Amino acid sequence: MTQTLSVSTLLAVPLAPLAGALVAGILGTSFGGNWVGRRLSHTLTILGVLVAFILSAMTLKSVALDGARFNDTIYTWMTVGGLKMEIGFLVDSLTAMMMTVVTFVSLMVHIYTIGYMEEDEGYNRFFAYISLFTFSMLMLVMSNNLLQLFFGWEAVGLMSYLLIGFWFNKPSAVFANMKAFIVNRVGDFGFLLGIGLIAAYAGTLNYGETFTKADELSKLAFPGTGWMLITVICICLFIGAMGKSAQFPLHVWLPDSMEGPTPISALIHAATMVTAGIFMVTRMSPLFELSDTALSFVMVIGAITALFMGFLGVIQNDIKRVVAYSTLSQLGYMTVALGASAYSVAVFHLMTHAFFKALLFLAAGSVIMGMHHNQDIRWMGGLRKYMPITWITSLMGSLALIGTPLFAGFYSKDSIIEAVGESHLAGSGFAYFAVMASVFVTAFYSFRLYFLVFHGKERFDQNPAAHHDAQDAHGHESKAHKPHESPWVVTVPLILLAIPSVVIGFMTIQPMLFGEFFKDSIFINLERHPAMEELAKAFHGPVQMALHGLTTAPFWLALAGVVLSYYMYMVNPALPAAIKRRAQPIYTLLENKYYFDWFNENVLCRGARALGFGLWKGGDEKLIDGAVVNGSWKLVGWVSGIVRRLQSGYIYHYAFGMIIGVFVLMTYFVWLNQ
Repeated sequence: MTQTLSVSTLLAVPLAPLAGALVAGILGTSFGGNWVGRRLSHTLTILGVLVAFILSAMTLKSVALDGARFNDTIYTWMTVGGLKMEIGFLVDSLTAMMMTVVTFVSLMVHIYTIGYMEEDEGYNRFFAYISLFTFSMLMLVMSNNLLQLFFGWEAVGLMSYLLIGFWFNKPSAVFANMKAFIVNRVGDFGFLLGIGLIAAYAGTLNYGETFTKADELSKLAFPGTGWMLITVICICLFIGAMGKSAQFPLHVWLPDSMEGPTPISALIHAATMVTAGIFMVTRMSPLFELSDTALSFVMVIGAITALFMGFLGVIQNDIKRVVAYSTLSQLGYMTVALGASAYSVAVFHLMTHAFFKALLFLAAGSVIMGMHHNQDIRWMGGLRKYMPITWITSLMGSLALIGTPLFAGFYSKDSIIEAVGESHLAGSGFAYFAVMASVFVTAFYSFRLYFLVFHGKERFDQNPAAHHDAQDAHGHESKAHKPHESPWVVTVPLILLAIPSVVIGFMTIQPMLFGEFFKDSIFINLERHPAMEELAKAFHGPVQMALHGLTTAPFWLALAGVVLSYYMYMVNPALPAAIKRRAQPIYTLLENKYYFDWFNENVLCRGARALGFGLWKGGDEKLIDGAVVNGSWKLVGWVSGIVRRLQSGYIYHYAFGMIIGVFVLMTYFVWLNQ
């Protein structure tokens, strides 16, 4: 018998981080009089997220082991005709897994922040922001309707804007948060259109009610076109995911978001905001399964993102930007899996990626702290002996990222590659090539970063910033110092994230991909899209999969990438410079990020400004103000000026008018009688 989860328990999950955020954000800042100090602020926010994590883990246990479920309305906001706008929760295996991952990663980030933001003046404000961010993401994943989903969707966007621009006195941070906000609005416009179409044609915003009408929607055509309505709905929804999950060409905001503090880079890019799009498409699988065109579109966009964003990671020298481009590439992998109808594989990679990517970001932050806020990997080297915990955890995260057998990333990445290989949709051939080539590219730039940071000769004293007293956003001086290991509040989260980065894939692949964990959360039409069925036939356990993985092309491509990076940066460090000179046009193309930023700023933005100027001058000033507003009173004045001459008050004027009128009437009647 299916158990029903407690409403009060589920409400406590998002409300606990919200309570901590309100206390720290109001009473812990100048806005509320600074009544709460730093220690109490971080204690309350961490306690709120800890409560949310414990309750989420208990919920996951009840869902996975006891079959517990919850799908009900908590509060009805308004009813418009037959359309109900509600706040409600849908807690099944997909939601419970997301709740646990989000709260665990958020908890690690909260603890880590104590050490990383120790000297920052906005300490309490930052804790309030990240706790509010966690609340927003929980509301998104727990929703049972599109209205609440959109609320959480926009709330995480707002919080990312505040966090990316946390150091608001830094011009580059202000530019980055505005860029993220605007690009996401582009995607959200499509998302809102998709929601509007569902509301118009299904007459509901509730997930379950929408899915029951999916077959009816699949038979309708979009008015005035030959397009299928379901295809238009799915593509509009996915455009929202393209913005939030940073898919080509709406990916441009994510690398610049590195201007925010490192903890929020881990939170945004690991388990929360950027995975919202992947979660949403997975939740909408009953709709996407009805449109092969939409699935092909999803797959091709993901393939482009996976491969071409990976190329950009090869030339980056900022430690955080290398990890950011790896996030873009891995999000592309997840999107490709969605297009292959391997939704469970996409979510499986979302989960494994959350752990090892949060680990890599926090490890990068630990390196930045140890290097006294230097982020350029060209001036590092040899950190292994100075920062042993950061070194070993970074190595584990890198091995998971490149898909080393037995590590978490191996099981999810290899499953994606196999699923795409079994897909027969249009674009699957290109997608398969892209994800295979990306294996080599990922291994190359990941271990380029690893070798330059932790091995080779020490290059701290060669840093140009070491010869002047330039200050960074924290106000720290950029003088050369010997590196040092980070405090325990930084290293403990690294260790706790490293453990699942190694074992979580081995432990969960069977139930999540080939068991019944997602049986009532994800719908797949196996007759039209048999990829998961083919994967199940080839799966014989995690150990056998790892052993078989040692003989497959992805493993050898990854190994080739590691070996090549070792040779180029450890054995023959002059080779990269020589290649750069010989391939300068390609390097310039990559350095300018395929000129997407240039195109956006010089074509789209200037075009929009020119259009706005034209509408202002031609439309607003001349047409509206000049013709409509001013023209109307001038016309009235002109007409009244003529008419008032007829009301002079003189009798002879009126007599003359009467005589003229009689003459005109007589002439008219004579003309009629002829």
